[in-house]
Amino acid sequence: MRVLVVGAGGFIGRHLTARLAGEGLQVVAAGRDPNALSRLLPGVEIVPCNLAHDGSGDWAQRLNGFDAVVNCAGIIGAGADYAGVHQRGAIALFDGARGADVGRVIQISALGADETGTTPYHRSKRAADDHLARLDADGTAMGWAILRPSLVLGRGGASSALFAALAALPVRPRLGGGHWQVQPIHVDDLVEIVVHLLRAPRALCARLDVVGPAAMSTDELTAVMGRWLGLEMGRTPVLPIPRWLLSFVTLAGIGPASPESLTMLAAGNTAPLAPLVEATGIMPRLLEQVLALHPSTSADLAMSRLAPMIPVMRWLLALVWLAGGLVSLGLAPAGSTDAMLERLGLAGTAAMVALWAGSLADIAVGLAILARWRGGALAGVMLMGGYTTILSAVAPELWADPFGPLVKNLAVLGLSLAVHALEMRRG
Repeated sequence: MRVLVVGAGGFIGRHLTARLAGEGLQVVAAGRDPNALSRLLPGVEIVPCNLAHDGSGDWAQRLNGFDAVVNCAGIIGAGADYAGVHQRGAIALFDGARGADVGRVIQISALGADETGTTPYHRSKRAADDHLARLDADGTAMGWAILRPSLVLGRGGASSALFAALAALPVRPRLGGGHWQVQPIHVDDLVEIVVHLLRAPRALCARLDVVGPAAMSTDELTAVMGRWLGLEMGRTPVLPIPRWLLSFVTLAGIGPASPESLTMLAAGNTAPLAPLVEATGIMPRLLEQVLALHPSTSADLAMSRLAPMIPVMRWLLALVWLAGGLVSLGLAPAGSTDAMLERLGLAGTAAMVALWAGSLADIAVGLAILARWRGGALAGVMLMGGYTTILSAVAPELWADPFGPLVKNLAVLGLSLAVHALEMRRG
């Protein structure tokens, strides 16, 4: 069987592609960045694609000779093009599969992508689901299945990272008063269901909610992740977080959650398990049972403890640069910078130009860091290195100043390198 996995660079796509390759199937990974995919999935055939731009004709040509396609592509977050990727892109993929006579299509949708879904994420997923179901309702020519998973957990997943980070905090935040309900399923069990549907002699031709065997509150899920990390959760004090503060934190880009993901959590993420078991014969395992098969390491604990600090470090570093630029432009006492500029041989217009150039450069670095521009922190390191070199040459006594105007640059250097390393993308 020759299978194309669309969105193979994502969390679910990576796990599915690795499993299919391990079972000896002819799996091909499709994604926007073929170079990144080749590093993530060595030995797997890679093809480039872009759901936001590719039309049905592109997909029909690309899918020629394939027996099945699994759409794992999904995006979430501020500014996400849900209509372009989840809806129009997926519809073009399904039309292309129909035109290429692909025998089986599996769509990874989302729990809540039904008539009750109100978020743009859910509505875009449902529109694509509806189109696939109408293409060949009884699966005579193209068998299909629409899987609507709940919260999917596993190593490398954003949800796992979020709840592990919450568990690792010295004070455990309580989301939504602790009563938000989720029914998580491990990615290994979701992949098992997809593999079963690919190999099944008859297509499902139905929508299927894919959930774990136990519903739990977000408090309970945090505790499960904490025990997986080896933490004593019973001794951790709990701090309720009001919804308005959660919304502010997500809007500020602090942490992996987004405003839409919070809305989805608040709405509930549960469904009956029986239809899934009846349709596939597969009983998903309890989350703790699956996690026990993948013991945590010291690196997992360290990253969970670091995760909440990464956005804090980014904001603090940006504040240093923004404050430096704004203070120099107008908040510093009159004449306080003139003496230093004179020591550099600058006066009058030249001094004013140098002051404004340096201040605007500081502000630009601060904004770049806030925007998570990949080179922002390193640009700050280079700029700071230039300042330090010049000041060391004209005013070396600043190294012995009790207020440490130059010595403090060493701490900023360490913070800058940490922000760059922890927020840099792969490659």
